[in-house]
Amino acid sequence: MIDRKGFSIRLEQHLIKIYGEVKTTQEIKQLSNDLLEFVESKIKKDPFKIVNSLEKWSENDVILISYPDSIIEEKRKPLATLKKFLDKHCVNMISIVHILPFFPSSSDRGFSVEDYYSVNKNFGSWDDIKKISQKFSIMGDVVINHGSSKSKWFENFVSGSGPGSTYFLTADNNLDLSSVTRPRTSKLLSKVETVNGEKYVWCTFSEDQVDYDFENFEVLKEFISIISFYLDNGISVFRFDAVAFLWKKIGSSCVNLPETHEIVRLFRTVIDYLSPSAILVTETNTPARENVTYFGNANEAHWIYNFSLPPILIYTVLKGDSSYLEKLTMSLPPAQLGAAYLNFIASHDGIGLRPSEGMLSKNEIKKLISKMNENGGEVSYRTNKDNKKAPYEINISLFDAMQETFTGNKDFHFERFLCIHIIMLSLEGVPAFYIHSLFGTKNDHNLYAKTNRKRDLNRHVFKIDSLKEIIDDENNHGSFIFYKLKSLIAIRKKQKAFHPNAVQFTLHLGKNFYGIWRQSLDKSQSIFCITNVTNKDREFPLMDINLIGFDQWKDLITNEAISDIHSKITLKPYQTIWVSNK
Repeated sequence: MIDRKGFSIRLEQHLIKIYGEVKTTQEIKQLSNDLLEFVESKIKKDPFKIVNSLEKWSENDVILISYPDSIIEEKRKPLATLKKFLDKHCVNMISIVHILPFFPSSSDRGFSVEDYYSVNKNFGSWDDIKKISQKFSIMGDVVINHGSSKSKWFENFVSGSGPGSTYFLTADNNLDLSSVTRPRTSKLLSKVETVNGEKYVWCTFSEDQVDYDFENFEVLKEFISIISFYLDNGISVFRFDAVAFLWKKIGSSCVNLPETHEIVRLFRTVIDYLSPSAILVTETNTPARENVTYFGNANEAHWIYNFSLPPILIYTVLKGDSSYLEKLTMSLPPAQLGAAYLNFIASHDGIGLRPSEGMLSKNEIKKLISKMNENGGEVSYRTNKDNKKAPYEINISLFDAMQETFTGNKDFHFERFLCIHIIMLSLEGVPAFYIHSLFGTKNDHNLYAKTNRKRDLNRHVFKIDSLKEIIDDENNHGSFIFYKLKSLIAIRKKQKAFHPNAVQFTLHLGKNFYGIWRQSLDKSQSIFCITNVTNKDREFPLMDINLIGFDQWKDLITNEAISDIHSKITLKPYQTIWVSNK
């Protein structure tokens, strides 16, 4: 942990790299002094407390992803209902709750923020957030790339005065912007009539989501203020939404630019200084080779999303061929101490396809899309550099995604669904479950028909009485899945070899089996995680893995001892074994 002098030096170094081309040395020095004074005015806790990076997270950490109103009931605000559900069912299961945007918002299910300092009154209040934070760490979204065109800041931009009036990015409509990487098919520039005349504002995601201008130092300062405010209100994990698009440079792709990385480093420095136990997460839905750069040299994100995992894991199991997942886990570098992967398979968004680039061929992506369409899903598109539509993500509930293999086999639906989650729980990193994965929720075609938003297929809203019926009915598939996952998580939490930074080595076991070896940081525990990724019984020779003869081995999932390490064992379709010496 750095002291005040070290912090001051780092701030200036960051600002030189961010603004060196647009500001003088003296201007940057003044900005650095202003920022130091501003940050120190926000400190509420001892900034010099040392936190061991290995103690910030452990095998006990599991994330739940939920909208503030994924569960509703009459006469109670949704955040209070969410707390009620968490307290009753998740205290010993979940450690971190990612509550998706709960701010006033004009579109994109919360990601077009009107006011970063308020909670949407329909959801509850900051008191509700603080109450949840008493038992769970809270991950909150820092929607840093863009804000709502209905916000007060944007109103001030249009009127030419007041807070936010200089926050938004404009561009010349005659510029050649064909090199800009797009995540959507909407127009990049949107015309706005302002008091200063006609302006074209930059809109990476939609006309209602206007990008901020981070060349303006005041924007950077505002978001530091927002982060400090969140810390004071119970948020300790910060998800930087769409951060890859932050900095724009005409003639470039405007994604993953050096200035963007430097801004992330600056926020990391500030967050570490304000609250050493807090965690910065970057949400960068890009190919794996680009995504991992947000680790920096253990000086950018604490956690990065493993965006390549969902499409590759799903493809692996639907094809019954482990080579795809094997290739992925072999290619991902181990996270340095002080950093970790955030593993997930489903979320509030779709199954991203850009992160599969280089791992799935175009024909394999088409094959995956076709099967997901057959399983009831939809596809969302983006505009590529040739100004043509390209598939961006698949919109489908994860349970329905698993209902049928590429060969049309519908048997073992539950087994496939559980299989992919057990693999996720095995991997290096922190596992995250979307709330609908806990219950095997199916596509919500009624909601999609009502809103015409493809992502809403996977955004069902539970009434709490209906959810209670699901959980309490042992014959309901949702109850079976919930308690099975809860049991697996409980087993995982007891294993030191499942620490997010424990050693991981990918095994070569042939295409029918996927396997990794995990070893605890103190080298006392080894776990061999072996999965049959096919729909047939398969014999697995234990001689293919290095089971040391002096140790006593058992399968943690079944709690069955392995008496003969030279024998063969039969794995049922989609079965996983966790063979451990502890």
